[in-house]
Formats: sequence, C-alpha cells, structure tokens
Amino acid sequence: MAWLLVIVAGLLETGFAVCLKLSHGFTRLWPTVAFSIFALGSFGLLTLSLRKLDVGPAYAVWTGIGAAGTAIYGMVFLGDIVSTLKIMSISLVVLGVIGLQLSGSSH
Repeated sequence: MAWLLVIVAGLLETGFAVCLKLSHGFTRLWPTVAFSIFALGSFGLLTLSLRKLDVGPAYAVWTGIGAAGTAIYGMVFLGDIVSTLKIMSISLVVLGVIGLQLSGSSH
C-alpha cells in the first residue's frame, strides 16, 4: 500500500509541475489553484508513505515518476521538443528508479 501512495504522489507531482508552468508565475488563478492541490496531495501522500518505506528509494521513485511524467506530458501536450536523446534520458531515469527499488528495500 505504501508503494501505491508513492506512485500516486509521483503522478500528482507531474500534475503540479505542469500546473506550475500553466500558472505563468502564479498569475493565472485556476492553474495556481490546481498546482496547490496537486502539490499538497503529492507531498501529503509521500509523507504518509515514508512511515513504512526507506526514504532513498521512495524519494527516487517519487521524483522519477514526476520527472519522467512531466517530460513526457510536455512532449505530448505542450509542444516540448522531442528528441532521441531526451527519450533515452527519460528511459535512464526510469531504469535508475527501478534499479534503486530492486537494490533492496526492506519494507
């Protein structure tokens, strides 16, 4: 259950990063409100998950999902440049997160 919280928290991190961009420096109301909700949810779920999980792997999974999710969202929906290097780099982030998880969390 704790890992499910981390995964959802990572997805919410993607949401708050995208909303941060869409808020244009907190000058647009609804993206700013959405940013706040996603950020509070993300940090809250991560905090709950850390009651059961080691901080290193949990944080890596959380940030990995957020970073990869945000980059992919940007390429698909926001017109960010798509390149082979960018896709390979996202793949390396995901592989690194998987490697940390497989390296052994005792919980």
